[in-house]
Amino acid sequence: VQLQASGGGLVQAGGSLRLSCAASGTIFRVDAMGWYRQAPGKQRELVATITRDGTMNYADSVKGRFTISRDNAANTVYLQMNSLNSEDTAVYYCYADVRTTRFSGMGYWGKGTQVTVSS
Repeated sequence: VQLQASGGGLVQAGGSLRLSCAASGTIFRVDAMGWYRQAPGKQRELVATITRDGTMNYADSVKGRFTISRDNAANTVYLQMNSLNSEDTAVYYCYADVRTTRFSGMGYWGKGTQVTVSS
């Protein structure tokens, strides 16, 4: 199973970016998906998660600015990021709980995509 993230880049403060992450490989079903980020010198932190049925959870720092969504048919999770500021600068990692069979699975991480917000 592989997670391929895309959509990162350089944006000015106040701007927007949309991240995408697609899971591929031997997949029976993808359960929870999410985005995490790691800024230089800091620990990786949760940004947002979404269950298969669409229940969302956000870090307080991004509530009202970021929106997570998913396409179950495409095994893809998205992160729409608006009103970006310098504190959002980080490497963003996608995560997915993937069942490779009906009764077994594990969590997978994407390689990360850089988001840089210039002030």
